Amino acid sequence: MAWGVAERARIFVGSVAGAAAALGSAPAFADSTLHERSPLSMVIFASLETDRSKSHGAVGFKRAFGPGGLEASGFRLGLKWGESFEPAERRPARGRLVKTEAHAMIGYEWRIGDVFFALSAGPELEAVFSETGNRATFDQRLGARLQADLWATPFDNLLLQANAYAATLDQRFWLRLSPGWRLSPGLYLGPEIEAYRQQAYHKLRLGLHLTGLRLFGLSWRIAAGAQRTSDAPSGAYATLGVYWQR
Repeated sequence: MAWGVAERARIFVGSVAGAAAALGSAPAFADSTLHERSPLSMVIFASLETDRSKSHGAVGFKRAFGPGGLEASGFRLGLKWGESFEPAERRPARGRLVKTEAHAMIGYEWRIGDVFFALSAGPELEAVFSETGNRATFDQRLGARLQADLWATPFDNLLLQANAYAATLDQRFWLRLSPGWRLSPGLYLGPEIEAYRQQAYHKLRLGLHLTGLRLFGLSWRIAAGAQRTSDAPSGAYATLGVYWQR
């Protein structure tokens, strides 16, 4: 089991490294009008995660409106696309289930000193393809999502980070709390707890995260730990996130 998670994580690292190289070369192909924007008006991000039975990847961006860009309070537009792969049936594991999710969010972000708090809402689309033996199904649904994000450094050596969302599809709720202690300027290490619940399913994760690692001109977040779900034995998980401001 642990080898499977490590192997998926290794593949994911290679994938994100390729994405990082692509991001790093993007300005050379950008339209000249982009250089007129504030250099901190947009965040482009990607994430990858894996556990013993599921792999998930996502990409997206957040765009700030207003002369102050990301450094000032103002309206934000966010778009995100993700895809996951897992068995269609768990006990025993067989078949495959591919889930594609996309959502568009608009909201407001408050910047007060070293505190960043954002509240946003918007529609989300989910498409699910399931195949078991000779049986295949496809379904798509539309719902709504409300999301809140907090990032604060109340002291020079302490980071407080919290993220949560509630969605109408399957009455989903997700929460992650991840404080951190500063190792060096901009780099934090600390525990994380993540909880997810929907109809007939729940998940709890406990782990460690390293946030703010600078590599290839990008900012990285790495986390790993143990998880417990309502439909599988306890196991390990690993996540990798990257973002680029421009």
